[in-house]
Amino acid sequence: MDQLIPGARSPWLGFTEEARDPNTAARAGLLHTPRGVIPTPVFMPVGTAGTVKAVDPATLSALGAKICLGNTYHLLNRPGPELVKSLGGLHKMMAWDGAILTDSGGFQVFSLTGLRKLTPDGVRFRSHLDGRLLELTPESCVAVQEALGSDIMMPLDVCPPHPCTPKQLAESMRYTSAWARRCLAARTRGAIFSIVQGGTDKAARTRHVEDLGGLDVDGFSIGGLSVGEPIDLMWDVCAHTAAQLPTDRPRYLMGVGTPEDLVTCVGLGVDMFDCVLPTRNGRNGMAFTRDGNVLIKNKAHIGVDAPLDPECACPTCRRFSRAYLNHLYKSGEILALMAITAHNLYFYLETMREARAAIIEGRYAAFQSAFLARRASAPRASKGHEPLVAPSSD
Repeated sequence: MDQLIPGARSPWLGFTEEARDPNTAARAGLLHTPRGVIPTPVFMPVGTAGTVKAVDPATLSALGAKICLGNTYHLLNRPGPELVKSLGGLHKMMAWDGAILTDSGGFQVFSLTGLRKLTPDGVRFRSHLDGRLLELTPESCVAVQEALGSDIMMPLDVCPPHPCTPKQLAESMRYTSAWARRCLAARTRGAIFSIVQGGTDKAARTRHVEDLGGLDVDGFSIGGLSVGEPIDLMWDVCAHTAAQLPTDRPRYLMGVGTPEDLVTCVGLGVDMFDCVLPTRNGRNGMAFTRDGNVLIKNKAHIGVDAPLDPECACPTCRRFSRAYLNHLYKSGEILALMAITAHNLYFYLETMREARAAIIEGRYAAFQSAFLARRASAPRASKGHEPLVAPSSD
């Protein structure tokens, strides 16, 4: 599948900036991959175990997704990269024709603090499934992702907790920098990004950008956010970090977030996002709409012959009423989870399409203001409650 992409920095990935909003840092671009061109800004659905939960790959494509995620840690645990490779790689196994970005497994190891041990060479950890002793080094992390057939790989990194000690912060940056260089040296195919750490310390973020900025990577990820810090602080640190990253490569904010997070951080110059919220919350009966979040199990939706969002063109809103979805969810029918998940993914993807159009037309500031104001003004009954806390994988 590897081929030379004309004008790209490498055979595996290229990035072209098409437009920049005059009043914000938002930009529209094109991500060139061997599996097609991906317009940015872009939201990438999360497919932890080789599937985006409750969504058929054909449906995912029909919703407009062109790239999704795979999870290195979970696929290493089960079914194993050797089996995936023997089945023709992750794309063939999951019947997905689009691009795939795989994380390094570092965040999952971070969340399993009691089951892992960090060393300068990598991380040893116990499988959460059966207690097996496993090890990831920078080299094996790349080897696993290459076996999976990833289009865009993340290097092994260390995500510090929030709050963290100065020692934890320094160790995170030191290991992440050293491992990024080893991952880059080990790579034989596929694009690879570096990951900027530094917690919420802006000076540390600056130092880490300076350390990683000279690497010949295909893109830059902003890691270590959305791990418990206040939302306003997350946005502030994201703005600070994104502003220092090179403009000739894509910027990826890892694991973020709500619709408000995406629209805000596009305005800060971020190009790529992933998060489990649309799928995880969809399976728990929460639908994201332009006018707030809908909890479909609420009695307010009984007998309501109206779609989740009257302005939405997704298959769910074209075919199903809130009354029907309420009935399905309360009856424990799988269709409810599939329908709401598909709607949520469409909402996220469509929001990014609308954001891109606003950037190209030079009106992103107005789009962002109107989007956030409309979501914030939703009556409490429509919102239900704040989004469920998302786990590290889906």
